Amino acid sequence: MEARPPRSVSVGGGGGFGGSRGDDSAFSFLSKGWREPKISELRRRYASRERDLGRRVLEGWAPSGPARARIDLSGITAIRNAIVSEADGGERWRRAAWKGEAEAEEGKEWEVVRMIRDGIKEFERRSQTSEIFEGLRSTGELVEKFKSSLKSFNMESQGSKEIPPLDLTEILANLVKQSEPFLDQLGVRRGVDPLICSYCGPDQCDRLVEALYKKQNHSLSEDTSSLVNDNSSDELELRIASVLQSTGYHADDGLWSEPAKYEVSDNKRHVAIVTTASLPWMTGTAVNPLFRAAYLAKGTKQDVTLVVPWLCKSDQELVYPSSMTFSSPEEQETYIRNWLEERLGFESNFKISFYPGKFSKERRSIIPAGDTSQFIPSREADIAILEEPEHLNWYHHGNRWTDKFNHVVGVVHTNYLEYIKREKNGALQAFLVKHINNWVTRAYCDKVLRLSAATQDLPKSIVCNVHGVNPKFLKIGEKITADRESGEPSFSKGAYFLGKMVWAKGYMELIDLMAKHKSDLEGFKLDVYGSGEDSHEVQSTARKLDLSLNFFKGRDHADNSLHGYKVFINPSISDVLCTATAEALAMGKFVICAEHPSNEFFMSFPNCLTYKTSEEFVTRVKEAMDREPQPLTPEQRYNLSWEAATERFMEYSDLDKVLNDEVVQPGQARARNKQPNLSDIMDGGLAFAHRCLTGSEVLRLATGAIPGTRDYDKQHCVDMGLLPPQVQHPVYGW
Repeated sequence: MEARPPRSVSVGGGGGFGGSRGDDSAFSFLSKGWREPKISELRRRYASRERDLGRRVLEGWAPSGPARARIDLSGITAIRNAIVSEADGGERWRRAAWKGEAEAEEGKEWEVVRMIRDGIKEFERRSQTSEIFEGLRSTGELVEKFKSSLKSFNMESQGSKEIPPLDLTEILANLVKQSEPFLDQLGVRRGVDPLICSYCGPDQCDRLVEALYKKQNHSLSEDTSSLVNDNSSDELELRIASVLQSTGYHADDGLWSEPAKYEVSDNKRHVAIVTTASLPWMTGTAVNPLFRAAYLAKGTKQDVTLVVPWLCKSDQELVYPSSMTFSSPEEQETYIRNWLEERLGFESNFKISFYPGKFSKERRSIIPAGDTSQFIPSREADIAILEEPEHLNWYHHGNRWTDKFNHVVGVVHTNYLEYIKREKNGALQAFLVKHINNWVTRAYCDKVLRLSAATQDLPKSIVCNVHGVNPKFLKIGEKITADRESGEPSFSKGAYFLGKMVWAKGYMELIDLMAKHKSDLEGFKLDVYGSGEDSHEVQSTARKLDLSLNFFKGRDHADNSLHGYKVFINPSISDVLCTATAEALAMGKFVICAEHPSNEFFMSFPNCLTYKTSEEFVTRVKEAMDREPQPLTPEQRYNLSWEAATERFMEYSDLDKVLNDEVVQPGQARARNKQPNLSDIMDGGLAFAHRCLTGSEVLRLATGAIPGTRDYDKQHCVDMGLLPPQVQHPVYGW
């Protein structure tokens, strides 16, 4: 077949694609003999020509001399995009622009639209004697297509039309379109745009995309269907964009790109404290992180966010006392702040946010639903404090914490192995959980703080009590000391025990001690305060053994009814660091507890009486009942306070060093970007393997996960105003 001579691609006598000479155009190779053009060169020059044409149209430019050219309408998109933001009132201004209505209000007419109108009028007038639009069927065709294109952006009213989701053929068409570079390497040849070169027809990829897409064509509007039917690729892009816009989807990070690192601004750092429980559940992992957030926020170098789980109403009724429920996260946040303000002597200044969670009846704990780290924005992902890091990461399927954050500290609250050993097949379960805990803490933490030596020895860990007591208890202790000094009776009641009524919380040890030495403790009565899953069994067992135990409903340890007790008894050996023990010491009471690693911090206080055997327990009880406790010294009170606990936390977590690091300048790498060593590589491999395994629903269920916790559910979306998990990755995703 005889080749036709090449056609010039210059505009207004200028060089092709922005060049200075017509023979230097992208297609000068046709006159010198055929050779395969470089795709990158064609794209670069073609894009340059589009920008040049768009700029000249905006300036109302028209060529002064005759020329022959074919112009691609895609260059007009620059003009169309400039008008999208002016949705309100846009239709009236556009009608004035196209029809030239003199009655249009000049004071309200958008300047850009007026400039475009004048430019188009000038085009129509000058093109009557010009051949620049020979490639079009008529001089008014450009204007008509431009009008139709702009009409597609006349948004009638948001939500007036429901946009259908992408179907399978559209997803396949987009996959083929995105795979063009890969297919090109496989020899599926990409053609050249036929608007640029009349010899080259559509390529195989374009034909395949067109064939797939036209099987199920969702037109954006009646006005745009005729405009874009000749370009399925562009219509597919608009279709995908409309679907994403209707869902509100916005991606901060790419699928394969690393999460954006937090950048220091104004010498201010950001600390995110993520915990596994929240008020009104009166448990250590709800109360202690709350106080930690309040006291860390007192610092001037950091902003603090407390991230707590949000439970749906069905789970709230199972967890919170007196069937208390909240209809929204804002309502629960108000409750938390009010509770805290009643106990602090200063105004707290930190943010509270929520992540989806579900309550596990079998584990009696809250399990995160979905990727918890995604609820902390990348712009605030600087320092993370994971309260119970093993618990948070057992089923974590998402970003690696140490990849998203610059420094990650784990605080171990619970002796899970001790609880698990009490269950059926406890030894085997404890063996597996021990190694899983080692795995996840090594993979996701830079530093791990263990509240006492009673916890599992984890990688990167150190033992340090970083908890304090509620300031209210210290004030109660000061009042009791003042009453004693004034001659008033300090304590009017005997001994008591307070704790959640489950066997593992010391109730089994308590009943054993009281039953074994029933005769030795004749006349001694113990009041027990608590509520929980095992309440009925504990009380029925005590009645059968005829023990001198009086049971009362659980209450706040700061309740006025508990101030008069002189002795607090806590025989539990499953605790890591009993908060109630610290509170009793702060109130100036005697504390009788087992000589155990969990109580090591308290042994330095003179009012802490420990025992090794059951016989010593009896001796300590009689000793405490016969004498008065010693008043706390100022140093002892300070050691129990949250101020001292925060100082210990800053030191042992290396947070003081991190906060005192010099501000990193833009473009300067942080310490984490240093050359990784073998240990870092192994930690990364462990994190990758963990993510792969937790992606399998079968493995999750086999290891005790709550069904459907890989992602949050529909009710979480309603309660928290979240997009459905599928929207996060509408076409591709994990």
